[in-house]
Amino acid sequence: MRRDNQTAPSGFVLTGFSHFPELQVALFVLFLLMHVVTLAGNMVIMVVIRVDRGLHTPMYLFLGALSFSELCYTFSITPKMLSGLMPGTRAISFLGCAAQMHFSFTFGFMHSFLLTVMGYDRYVAICHPLRYNTLMTSRVCAQLVVASWLGGGLLGLLVTCVVFQLPFCQSHRIDHFFCHVPPLLRLACAGGQMVATVVNALCTTALWGCFLLILLSYAFILGRILQMPSAEGRHKTFSTCASHVAVVVVHYGCASVIYLQRKSPRAAGASALIDVSYTVFTPFLSPIIFSLRSKDLKNSLWKSLRKSFTIRNANFWPGSSFSCRSAYR
Repeated sequence: MRRDNQTAPSGFVLTGFSHFPELQVALFVLFLLMHVVTLAGNMVIMVVIRVDRGLHTPMYLFLGALSFSELCYTFSITPKMLSGLMPGTRAISFLGCAAQMHFSFTFGFMHSFLLTVMGYDRYVAICHPLRYNTLMTSRVCAQLVVASWLGGGLLGLLVTCVVFQLPFCQSHRIDHFFCHVPPLLRLACAGGQMVATVVNALCTTALWGCFLLILLSYAFILGRILQMPSAEGRHKTFSTCASHVAVVVVHYGCASVIYLQRKSPRAAGASALIDVSYTVFTPFLSPIIFSLRSKDLKNSLWKSLRKSFTIRNANFWPGSSFSCRSAYR
């Protein structure tokens, strides 16, 4: 990376939502509540999967890894976005901006790869049930998760290095709420158009590649479901895929708005509002969808809550027949 007074600014200012001063308080409250729900939802999913041995299956291993990537993606963007909604806290250092871009792309790519892996897991479970335990061993599952992490990390590093080797001299104000590629490239002295083409091609290839693999998995799954004789069997089989399908639709629907949209002139700040759909709403909806649609996960969660409630009541009423002391008599 070039570092001199002209090409390497000491930092940037994220203007973000400064174009909407009348909405900043409402947006801060809304995004903070969604951030808390996102963190709590993903942490609950990871803890429940870790504690309940009945959920130690490939599908829930991948779901735990997906929740972890969602958690990290949220941490890479939302805290700085929230601080940017408060006056006087919109500055970000040069290295901080590079780190934020790296981690946001890393966990974004990781999320797409894990969704693809989950689609493959559903394909094997439905189309090759007798070979499922042979094909989806613990070692294979761990390798798929690690490959998703490494792939996301390498692509995130590649995008970051390509962008931050550019000389920046136009301004130090990024018209966005985080270090996103398009507004940052507008600050480059030269080479911004070529880098934009490379990054766009990379993101488009990764998104479409993963999406087409997921579609291929579900094409085979659909063919298998249509061959089932009973409507009840078809409904029961498809219900195991419903949450994954819903998250895929939300994830790729919002991502396509950002990465696959045609170039068009926008009002100042409009891009930030559009990108909220992917950076805030998608992580917010994902744990809710999985929690509501996964019967095993819901049952395990309620079982854990009932167990915790029973223990608290037993400790609160030490003289009752439900107390922990009485249980050991």
